Amino acid sequence: MQIAPHIYSTHIEEDPSTFGAMHPGGTQIYFVGDPSERMVVVDSGEPYRSWTRQILDYHTELGRPRISAILITHGHGDHIGGLDRLQESFDCEVRCHPKLEPRLTHQLGQGIVRELAEQETVETGGGVSLRAWHTPGHEDDHIAYHLPADGAVFSGDTILGNSSSSVRNLKQYMESLETLARLNPGILCPGHGQVIRDGATRVAWYARHRNEREEQVLAALAEGAESVDEIVTAVYPRDLADNLRSAAARNVRTHLQKLVEEGRVSEASSTYTMSDSGQ
Repeated sequence: MQIAPHIYSTHIEEDPSTFGAMHPGGTQIYFVGDPSERMVVVDSGEPYRSWTRQILDYHTELGRPRISAILITHGHGDHIGGLDRLQESFDCEVRCHPKLEPRLTHQLGQGIVRELAEQETVETGGGVSLRAWHTPGHEDDHIAYHLPADGAVFSGDTILGNSSSSVRNLKQYMESLETLARLNPGILCPGHGQVIRDGATRVAWYARHRNEREEQVLAALAEGAESVDEIVTAVYPRDLADNLRSAAARNVRTHLQKLVEEGRVSEASSTYTMSDSGQ
C-alpha cells in the first residue's frame, strides 16, 4: 500500500485473542524511498517466518528495489524479529540507537550495524532523506524517523495507531512527545495500527491522555488506593481483559515512578521480619 509519495507499507494482521491484543490494528512494516531506485526498510517485525516471507514478497511486489538499510525504531522483539533473515536477503546495513548497537552487532556480526546519532540523516531513494530523533520513554533505545519531504514521522511504539502505548520511563516519554510535537507531523506512521493522517493532533491527544491518567492515579491514591493493583482497578475499566492488565499495571508503575521523582508521591519500602518458624 502506498501511503505518501515516498512511503509504502505492508500490513501484517495479528490475532487479537492472543499476543495480538497488545497491537490492535496489526503491524506495519515500511519501505521508504523510490521503488525504481533504492529504499530503506523501517523495522523487521516479529521473528515468525511467515512475517519475513510477507515482507520479502512485498519487496518483490515493489519491483525488488535495492535496500540500502534497515532502520530500527527500538530493540523489542516484535521490531527486530527476523532481522537476520532480512539483512541477509537485502545485503544491507542496519542502523539503530547507540544503546542497541552492541546487541545487534552481537546478533548479526561485525561491520553490519551502525549507530544513528541524534538528528543524523539517512539518505533514501528519490532524493529524500530521513532524520533520526532519539525518543526514549517507551524504551531507552527508541528512535523516531522524520521524513520532511512527505511531512511524515515514523513513530515506532512512541505513538500507536489504534491504542495508547506502554511506557518504561514517563518523564522521558513526555519529553519525546514534545519532540514529536515540534516536528508537527502531517502523517504518523506507527509500528502498530493504522496510519494517522492528522499526526499533530494525535501527538497532542497522547500528551493529554497521559496527563489525564496521571490525575486519575493521584485521585486513586487520594481515595485510599495503596498498591499498583488497587490503582489499576480504580483507574481502568472493570472489564479490562486479563491479557491487558499486566500492561496497565506497567503503565501505572511508570506514573508512580514519575510522581515519586517529582516529590508528589512517597514510596514506602517493603519491610520484612522473621517469623517464629524461621528462628
